[in-house]
Amino acid sequence: MNTANILEIKDLKVIYKTDLEVVEAINGLNLTLGKGKTLGLVGETGAGKTTTALSILKLLPSVTGKILNGSILFDGEEILKMDEKKMQAIRGNRISMVFQDPMTSLNPVLTVGDQIAEAIQLHNPEMSKEDVQKKVASSLELVGIPSWRSVEYPHQFSGGMKQRVVIAIALACEPELLIADEPTTALDVTIQAQVLSMIRDLRDRFNTSMIMITHDLGIVAQTCDDVAVMYAGTIIESGTAEDIFLNKDHHPYTVGLFNSIPNLDVKTDRLSPIEGLMPDPTDLPKGCAFSPRCPHAMEICHQKRPPVYTNNTHNIACFLFLPEGKQGNKGGEE
Repeated sequence: MNTANILEIKDLKVIYKTDLEVVEAINGLNLTLGKGKTLGLVGETGAGKTTTALSILKLLPSVTGKILNGSILFDGEEILKMDEKKMQAIRGNRISMVFQDPMTSLNPVLTVGDQIAEAIQLHNPEMSKEDVQKKVASSLELVGIPSWRSVEYPHQFSGGMKQRVVIAIALACEPELLIADEPTTALDVTIQAQVLSMIRDLRDRFNTSMIMITHDLGIVAQTCDDVAVMYAGTIIESGTAEDIFLNKDHHPYTVGLFNSIPNLDVKTDRLSPIEGLMPDPTDLPKGCAFSPRCPHAMEICHQKRPPVYTNNTHNIACFLFLPEGKQGNKGGEE
């Protein structure tokens, strides 16, 4: 493993299997995250972003979720080979996650102070009650909530304040990796900006590595060092934020995402959405998963998975970027 990376995912494949069908959620995913860096994981609903996060924490549904293949290295250690006891020592301590909906992430019958204290006590059994309470108070103050509110219950907090409490719980043990799963989805624009600013400040203060899962490219531009664009369970484009936002070469899907954003400098009657829908994960196309929706699709796109075109830090999985004349005889996996 590259010592500059805190996380490396290689060829990850995840399915959800029921009596009726098999959902191919993650299909050969490759991802790296540098120490102290923030990675934006972007894609439509159903692309596999949350499944990727749950795989890192080994929190997939035990009955239906299955990791078929791949490797997840966290700070040089293979996550997929760890037993449950070792994973419990890592979750909330070295790797924390801010889940998508703060309204359902908190226990309604416990005070917010008790919920923060639970995470601290679990990973620091030697701490005295007095020290735990001091840590609870400092964790709340850190996210802009007065410490005296630790005795209050979740229903006494607004949506934005609940999200701050969830972030306080996630950061209580000062994790090396924070996974934020659409942390501002349920919040209005003003509170979104406050929460994002707070996450950035805390990340810089603790030098925490972070995966920001979102479908909002504006959030990515404000927050992330690197970007990975996800589609149908695989990374179709990745690079630095400059590669994604300033480079002219892009995967057709990334172009579609940018065209779906309103541009204040261009007057137009309507936006240009990406035609069609995400492929059915129980019946994925044979070749490139985006080929049924792609305006540039060639015959080979429907037959083979595209190889990855690399230009320094910028990677694009698309036949359009192969040297001219090679489209017909070179491809990815069948």
